[in-house]
Amino acid sequence: MRIIRFEGEDGRVHLGEERGSGRAEVLNGDLFGELRPTGETVCVGRLLAPLDPVNIFCVGLNYRAHAAEANAPIPEDPVIFMKPTTAVTHPGDPIRVPACCRRGPEVDYEGELAVVIGTAARDVTEEGALSFVRGYTVANDVSARRWQRHNGGQWIRGKSFDTFCPLGPALVTADEIPDPQVLRLRTVVNGEVLQEGTTADMIFPVARVVSFLSQDTTLLPGTVILTGTPPGVGFARTPPRFLSVGDRVTVEIDRIGVLTNPVR
Repeated sequence: MRIIRFEGEDGRVHLGEERGSGRAEVLNGDLFGELRPTGETVCVGRLLAPLDPVNIFCVGLNYRAHAAEANAPIPEDPVIFMKPTTAVTHPGDPIRVPACCRRGPEVDYEGELAVVIGTAARDVTEEGALSFVRGYTVANDVSARRWQRHNGGQWIRGKSFDTFCPLGPALVTADEIPDPQVLRLRTVVNGEVLQEGTTADMIFPVARVVSFLSQDTTLLPGTVILTGTPPGVGFARTPPRFLSVGDRVTVEIDRIGVLTNPVR
């Protein structure tokens, strides 16, 4: 199932399945429980992030080619940081360059596969980890590089500004993607492909990441996990390519969809 969350023309928020021509069939129920089609088709007024996350975990340096372009050693365990839920922004809504980032260009793009936990997970094995996944969506781990590098070695500040976590356009349920390690991902800025890779290049596959994060830690339904980015990020390019006001950033993942945000 391909689930979208949207505002109807009446301003109410619905879950639904797209039916083309800007319309969707409304689904009744809970995103983490049973969803039932109603037969009611309505106009999609505004597309929203597919969920309001309860927590957002992120994995750094999780693609071999990205670690190489960053001149970073391959980590022995997943490198974990977090984003606040206030960083989430919707498809089509702007990524805003923070006022405190205007000393010079530093805001970067990172297209990523996002995992959505559907059942509370704690101390799960790698072999059973994917059974706790509700589905997958597209994310952009927007990053302010100066803040990331010069904040005591802690990445969270440079990753946590408002609008720095676009999510969408839909949540594709796990049964539609039985193997998340075969997905192609690309990031396009102003029509130019800057990132392209496949989830097969992950150092720690999705199941390993979920299992690792769940050790002595409860992953609640609605937890979102950003799983890392392929090569081609702006800071590693020659010359560096940071986001500027007026840019248009698109992250595409095969079988999931296209997430586009302007920069303001």
